[in-house]
This record gives sequence, C-alpha cells and structure tokens, in this order.
Amino acid sequence: MDAKKILFITQEITPYLPDSEIATICRNLPQGIQERGREIRTFMPKFGNINERRNQLHEVIRLSGMNLIIDDTDHPLIIKVASIQAARMQVYFIDNDDFFQRKATTANENGTEYDDNDDRSIFYVRGVLETVKKLRWIPDVIHCHSWMSALTPLYIKKAYADDPCFKNARIVYSVYGDDFKTPFAPGFARKLKLDGITDKDLTPVAGDKEVDFAALTKLAVDFSDGVIQGSETINEEVLNYISTKKAIPFLPYQSPETYIDSFNAFYDTVMESK
Repeated sequence: MDAKKILFITQEITPYLPDSEIATICRNLPQGIQERGREIRTFMPKFGNINERRNQLHEVIRLSGMNLIIDDTDHPLIIKVASIQAARMQVYFIDNDDFFQRKATTANENGTEYDDNDDRSIFYVRGVLETVKKLRWIPDVIHCHSWMSALTPLYIKKAYADDPCFKNARIVYSVYGDDFKTPFAPGFARKLKLDGITDKDLTPVAGDKEVDFAALTKLAVDFSDGVIQGSETINEEVLNYISTKKAIPFLPYQSPETYIDSFNAFYDTVMESK
C-alpha cells in the first residue's frame, strides 16, 4: 500500500523562527509523521526575520515566477526551500517582497499587528496551493496550523474543488490560542472571491464589517473535515462553535508526550470518514 501523503501548512517552524507552541509542534510533528511511514511536505511564510544565509534557504526557480492577484493587485510568488538535516525534512517557504520582507512576522517591534495581515494570509494560502500543484504532489490529508492558514479549507473545498491535486484531500485544522487582536478591515469577504466561492460560503466573514479571530476560525471550521484543539486554552466562542459541528471529527488538546501519535491516528479517522 502506498504511504499516505500529509501536507503541513503552518505559520511558524523552529529553528527558522523562535520557539513557540506552534513553531515547536510544526517542527516535531512532520518529522514524527514521516518516521511513522507517511510522506510529507511542509510550508511556511518566508518572514523577513528569517536569516536566509544561516538557514541556507535558496530559491526554487522552477516553482517561482507566478503572479497572484489580491484585491486587483499583482504580487509575484517566490518559492524558497531549506532542509532540517537532523529530521531529513525539507521546508518550503512562500515569499513576496510586498508581504514578507519586513523584519517581523505578524506584528511590528512595538507589537502592532500589520494592517495587511488579511492580504498576507490570502497570498500565503494561495501560494502554497499553487506550489503544490506545480510539484504535482497529491496530498491525502492537509493539516493547517494557525490563523494564517485558516483560508485553506475554504479554497480547497470551493475554489480548488475539481483540481486533481486536491479534490480527494481531507482537511484538518488546528485551532491555537494565538488570537490576533486587530480585526481584518471590512471588505475581506470580497477579497476572498474566486470562481467556485459564493456569498453563502462566506457567511462567518460576510458583510461590511471587521473580521475578528473567531469569525475567521469559524470559516475554517465550516470547510474542515476534522478539527484539533492545538492549545490547552483556545477562544471560548470558537470552542463553542466547534461543539455544534457534530458531523466533524474533533480531537481535544493533546499533551506534548502524546500529540504525534494522536494526530497520526486522527488522520486515519478523518480519511475513513469520507
């Protein structure tokens, strides 16, 4: 039997960014899943505070060069790659001068969140999906970590629903306690529109209103095939919303000692729930 393929889409991975709950999980989880016989690919944004020379990043010319249109503006897509030798694991980076060259991740040195984080998240997710298509790598499960990957379930299930790379993929979304504090500006739903996405699909973020962490996460949950509580404590409104989705498999918080085996088994549960 062919090894199942797991695609990891995350916001942070150590050692490229400082240790955090998400960065540590997304460093150890892909390695652990690979060691359990799965085939993996891993993506993260190429934030400007990632030291390219020290971490030996290099551009993959054959994957770069596409332009993605976000809110009527073209943004070139640049793909870079690096290896974590100890894990025998490659990490792909989504880069763009407009979105990822500033010397921080999602907030500046004063802690003020960037007002274009909405556009950055759209570009990141679409960049990952277009790159996976170019790789001609067909994942069985796509595991998304953190709010910057939250648009993945929507795009997979609606805009890429008929794409041969994704039409059979199952989506798992991990919800962490990494709430952003500055809501996305009104008009976010309009920016999300691609062929296949309707106004009804965008109900949690629809209307001329700001979009907060809870609304964005509800959108992710709506189109996921499985949901994981990634942090011991998460947004209460989101947790209550997940509890109403009885048809979606849910995995409660797992300890650092158990999460790799628990997630690995959960992937099987989600694949079997087709």
